[in-house]
Amino acid sequence: MANPAPGFQKVPRSHIVTRPAGKRVRVTLNGEVIADTRDAVAMEEGAYPVVFYVPRKDVRMERLARTSHSTHCPFKGDAAYFSIASGPENAAWSYEQPYDEMLVIKDLLAFYPGKVDSIVASDG
Repeated sequence: MANPAPGFQKVPRSHIVTRPAGKRVRVTLNGEVIADTRDAVAMEEGAYPVVFYVPRKDVRMERLARTSHSTHCPFKGDAAYFSIASGPENAAWSYEQPYDEMLVIKDLLAFYPGKVDSIVASDG
């Protein structure tokens, strides 16, 4: 591997599972659809709730603005953040250069449930 995650090297039993969500995922804020996709990736990480990562092609990127905020995860890499115009700051994040083990989420966006009105995964 060219860019292995140090978290998995230190704690090899750590378990992060990614899979196609297999559902339609919609993110809304103030009645507006910010994201709508059938191509989301679902991530399960320990006891945390499932997080849906959405392809940028299915996000209204014109409504998002990159911020200077960033965080680091030893399993996924460095996350860039986006605010929603006329909405909450740092409402979404993206791993643009994730570690090799997490390449499946490269450039996808995830949204904080507490910063949008809803993130709904449905069969419809």
